[in-house]
Amino acid sequence: MKVTRGYSSRTVRPYPVGTIGNFDGHHRGHHALLQRVIETARKKEGTAVVLTFDPHPVKILAPQADFRFLTDGREKLARFEQAGIDEVVLVEFTRTFASLTPELFAEQVLYNGLGFKEIFVGQHFAFGHKRAGKIDDLRRLGEQFDFMVHPTPPVTLDGGVVSSTRIRQLIMAGQVDQAMLLLGRPYALSGIVIPGDGRGHTLGCPTANLPLPLDRVTPADGIYASITTVGTDRHDSVTYVGSKPTFPGGTRGLEVYLLNGQYDLYGRAITVELIDRVRGDAQFDGEEALRRQMAIDVESARQLLRRYHDAMEA
Repeated sequence: MKVTRGYSSRTVRPYPVGTIGNFDGHHRGHHALLQRVIETARKKEGTAVVLTFDPHPVKILAPQADFRFLTDGREKLARFEQAGIDEVVLVEFTRTFASLTPELFAEQVLYNGLGFKEIFVGQHFAFGHKRAGKIDDLRRLGEQFDFMVHPTPPVTLDGGVVSSTRIRQLIMAGQVDQAMLLLGRPYALSGIVIPGDGRGHTLGCPTANLPLPLDRVTPADGIYASITTVGTDRHDSVTYVGSKPTFPGGTRGLEVYLLNGQYDLYGRAITVELIDRVRGDAQFDGEEALRRQMAIDVESARQLLRRYHDAMEA
């Protein structure tokens, strides 16, 4: 997959078929849209192109907002490649770029810059300065600049439209199993294992500690059944997110206990996929009460993971 920074009329693409958006999360709705782009490009022996923005527009237009992402830039590009996209065009989003009228956006970016022949976007797509351009405007401009516009209906699941906003809300509420349904995969967090306070060893469940990334959506505090990837190896695991209210002075973080007992992971890169929530966080009356609850949590997580693996194999 080719990654291009900026749009240029000097780049020649065979019959470019494109879509436009941020694609945070690459959920089932995004996947359906991308597949339409790819299928059309293949039929026309053309190029499947995604136009996306770096940084995310909210970082420029509302820098004060506490906006959290479902995917980082590297994962987003990997998802595009896995889907079968031929080229990703990364446009630097600035206030100058944001000031383009719908007409100038269509002429300078879509027509002169990328030369799109067909464009697939959601039915409620908006573009140009202050999102003034709507789908009917894009159709009109397509007639003017010789590209076809294909409004695409949203994907609905479990009684609602699949959207990044809905998925963020589910994860922050701890409903990672429902988020997984909309994403088409478990929500995951990655990082480098850092030293902890060693309390897991004392409690009989030695853990690997990950710092919670400040710009990523993080789940509600509690205990989760999870799968942790270390290198190419995947391990059933139990993950805790919280500030350890049983002990004073705790800071919020993520800890992973591998159910197969391997835990010497300091300095290693790991990815934690959250499968289901076992329970919310709680304060206990001392270490012994917490140790008893942890044994119950581990067994509950094992049961949830067995059900997950059985469903994947069915």
